[in-house]
Amino acid sequence: MSNNLAKKVAFWLYDVGWGLVIPALRLNHRLAEGFEQRTLQHEVQAADLWIQAASAGESYLAWALLKNLRPARPVRVMVTSNTSQGMEILERAIDDITPNDRGVRACAAYFPFDRPAIMERAVRNIRPKIMVLLESEMWPGLLAALKKYGCKTIIINGRITAKSLTRYLSWPSLWHTLRPDKILAVSENDAKRFATLFGGEHVNVMPNMKFDRFGRTEAVPCPRNPLAKIFRPGTPLLVLGSVRREEEPVVEKIILDIQRRRPKAVIGLFPRHMHRIKYWEKALDRLAIPWRLRSKTEDHVPFGTVVLWDTFGELPLAYELSRAAFVGGSLAPLGGQNFLEALTSGVVPVIGPSWENFAWVGREIVEQGLVRNATDWKEVADILVEAVKKSPSHEQVREAALGYVKDRQGGTTRACRLIAEFLNSAHL
Repeated sequence: MSNNLAKKVAFWLYDVGWGLVIPALRLNHRLAEGFEQRTLQHEVQAADLWIQAASAGESYLAWALLKNLRPARPVRVMVTSNTSQGMEILERAIDDITPNDRGVRACAAYFPFDRPAIMERAVRNIRPKIMVLLESEMWPGLLAALKKYGCKTIIINGRITAKSLTRYLSWPSLWHTLRPDKILAVSENDAKRFATLFGGEHVNVMPNMKFDRFGRTEAVPCPRNPLAKIFRPGTPLLVLGSVRREEEPVVEKIILDIQRRRPKAVIGLFPRHMHRIKYWEKALDRLAIPWRLRSKTEDHVPFGTVVLWDTFGELPLAYELSRAAFVGGSLAPLGGQNFLEALTSGVVPVIGPSWENFAWVGREIVEQGLVRNATDWKEVADILVEAVKKSPSHEQVREAALGYVKDRQGGTTRACRLIAEFLNSAHL
């Protein structure tokens, strides 16, 4: 079988496979929201620029692009995300930039399922001149449709793990035909991996845009933190942030250990995904630990209570009031979650041994004592318990953090400049 015929057969099977599973995906509560948009049952607006932001983290990057893009002429932008959290951030971003004097008009929608028939219709209807994929979003159905309709594709803030590269290299000729037109990777190692897959002539390194989120104005705490109404001054608050399902059993041990050794400590528990709230309600009851939902908390939280966070967007505010914080995704082999948010809120974060997804931050951040890297759950608990008694001031931590990120900023400017160049060359 020729290579071209093999690709046609593969895409036909890929399309058929999507067709079989899509009806079942409606039963998934995370995918049911926006299902009509995901399956393109409604008309989509045309756009010159399409930005895909997979989830919350990438959506913040999309927000930065929308806010800083300086096109030479008016431009219509479609921003999409796979998750409800991502969509919420994108909608806030659109409110933030509309109206504006830069001629940027944006709308948001859920990212369509990658069934080739759906993606081809999406690209044909949106008619983007430029497609921006943030970080690691490479879908074959989308890339094939973009190639067919002559849309230029850029990967910005690009990341690709060694494990993902191995998977892609199972069919290198396919991915070579789907090659993006430009890739800006966040590290030399990521750039080398992209070059191995696509060739190095269109791959460059850029500063990670996530460093740009942590500027001096963002790091200054809100003078009237709204969470102050539920935490008395001096409350020994510890935050367990972005806790993932795979590490829940050991996080239970951390909570029990803290309760035993620091019974007055208040714990703010933030599951990474809201659908895990029910699990934690049952777990805290099983552990006989006093708890309450954040959504039902209006008065002061009693000492020794776990506040189970079932509302979105308040994690940075909780960090600002905490004495110490653990950032999840790191006590199981998951690669870690964003600990810079805690750091620039003024608290030294504690992480577990798995944080390879954030290796771009640099090992120096641990060596300088700005992040505490624990080997297991017991060491995490030890550090948190000690921090209840003594921890550096938020002002000291914040200043040190700003000093660390200052020389690593500039990625947003670089990305916006590249997008503007591509838009200009597209002759909108």
